[in-house]
Amino acid sequence: MKKADVKVGAIVDAKSEEEIKKPFQGKVEKIYENSALLAIASYDPVDATAISDLNNKIVVNFKNLKAASAAKNSKTVSTNEVKVEKIAKTKKADKDSKK
Repeated sequence: MKKADVKVGAIVDAKSEEEIKKPFQGKVEKIYENSALLAIASYDPVDATAISDLNNKIVVNFKNLKAASAAKNSKTVSTNEVKVEKIAKTKKADKDSKK
């Protein structure tokens, strides 16, 4: 791919010659002169450890990027979901607050 074809927020297919053995997909977060920072979106399960070590981000040269296609047998990165629940007050807490 050429720099002009890469847009921030786009999903692209990528390969890394060093860290990750199999092709993967990533979302472009930042564009540099000859490469782009990708947030890894889906990958082959054999690369799970390497992806974790990289904190789900990697810089890839434009020559190793191409327009995204459907991923086969890949694992999608899960997003952290936080649920907030209100905790009911206990009777002891009610007594302490009245003092």
